[in-house]
Amino acid sequence: MQMLFTPEDPNSTAPAPAASCRPWARETVDDAGWRAAIEEIAGRKADLLSLWSDGAHVFMAIVGRATPKIRLVSLDCPQGRFPSVGVRHPPALRQERTIADLYGLTPEGSPDTRRWLDHGRWGLRHPDGEAAQIETASDAYQFSPAEGAPLHQIPVGPVHAGIIEPGHFRFSCNGEVVVRLEERLGFVHKGVDSLMAGAPLDKAAKLAARVSGDSTVAYSFAFARAVEAAYGVEPPPRAVWLRALMAEIERLANHFGDIGAICNDAAFALMLAQCGLVREKLLRAASACFGHRLMMDRITPGGVAVDLSEEGVTTLRSLLEKIGVMVPRVVALYGDTTSLQDRTVATGVLSAELASQYACGGFIGRASGRRFDARAAIGYAPYDALSFELGESTGGDVDARVWVRFDEVRASVEIIEQILDRLPHGPIQADLSAAPGGAEGAALVEGFRGDIFVWLRLAADGRIERAHLRDPSWFQWPLLEAAIKGNIVADFPLCNKSFNCSYSGHDL
Repeated sequence: MQMLFTPEDPNSTAPAPAASCRPWARETVDDAGWRAAIEEIAGRKADLLSLWSDGAHVFMAIVGRATPKIRLVSLDCPQGRFPSVGVRHPPALRQERTIADLYGLTPEGSPDTRRWLDHGRWGLRHPDGEAAQIETASDAYQFSPAEGAPLHQIPVGPVHAGIIEPGHFRFSCNGEVVVRLEERLGFVHKGVDSLMAGAPLDKAAKLAARVSGDSTVAYSFAFARAVEAAYGVEPPPRAVWLRALMAEIERLANHFGDIGAICNDAAFALMLAQCGLVREKLLRAASACFGHRLMMDRITPGGVAVDLSEEGVTTLRSLLEKIGVMVPRVVALYGDTTSLQDRTVATGVLSAELASQYACGGFIGRASGRRFDARAAIGYAPYDALSFELGESTGGDVDARVWVRFDEVRASVEIIEQILDRLPHGPIQADLSAAPGGAEGAALVEGFRGDIFVWLRLAADGRIERAHLRDPSWFQWPLLEAAIKGNIVADFPLCNKSFNCSYSGHDL
């Protein structure tokens, strides 16, 4: 693995500027302060947004439950270790294992010290810290045991049929009933955080847009907001509204694609065809309006790269009319097909308790009673000026996750209509020429899967000094393991698709 930057000295005790992060100031804490933040999460007073490192420090972002106020805390690690978060809060375990893999920092007291992203194929250990060369084709991995008889194991992946990304699933089963599922991911680790370190702003923005292709708009949106926060710059109003327009088109396309694919996994191909037709119309409209089917690289730090013409407005209004006709038909087709309901109702149930503990975002969390949406909870522009209803359910099954998606489709249509009615005129790009060296920025943006978190620190020349991007899948993949328990093996594709977690977004 080629090192594209010079890592910070892990023995350094000098923290980055404590108050320079915007819009949420970062606190540099000691061991006691770090443990207090852990207890705040473990005591369910706050939710963990992300946990990461730059090699010399560990960082934690949390959001309060009573009021959605975000806190950033950091701890110096001069001895190469830090108090484990995962020992008190299991959702942090995979991120701790990632920190240990990349930087060599040890989470003290962690109940799980297995390597996560490092499969022994990089040719070195701790590539972003004090790298050490190794010679191995791969490391053995000890899956957690499942006790009881009679049990058998079914290994699936990492290579899957079609164009599915790689991931390994180890099923322990009693006959056809799944007793335990354990995942092993990391097969598409790209070193995004490392690639961003030292990268100029334009290159870093392109990297962010390619973290997870189906969420390219959402990642670009979050990255741009983090950069603008660091600079202390507001993008022009027209650019702000165009960003939301792109984000909602992306959300619609993905939800229609997911609904059709879920039904196809239940052998109801008609829904796949109907939803696929709508999704294709959305992608073609995106291409006509913004010059790219996925709208990749259309959101940039400071604004947007492409304006929307009057012809584009007409195209979108016409498309909304067609979607308005299609949605009731598709909803009726799904809800009135009893054989389909038989497959989705009471299948893959995710409890409200687990959804809450893992701060599970997006339609997965909302289908299990966790009513959190960054557009409403954080209220960033222009959503704080828009009216829309959030979908929610307490069913927690595949069926609930489909219905919440339908609610999101209706909400996105309403949002797009409001944007087209109120889209301001004016420029679409702000000036970002004066780089504030050492400044930090952070952002939380709602993608179609859930909330995406971005933190970065700028160097004096405007390059990215350090960056961290967190996909909602980090807290959703573990919950798939819980949702499939007690179901039959044949229902795994249905449960998996109803979650639709990102491999690429997780593995970064």
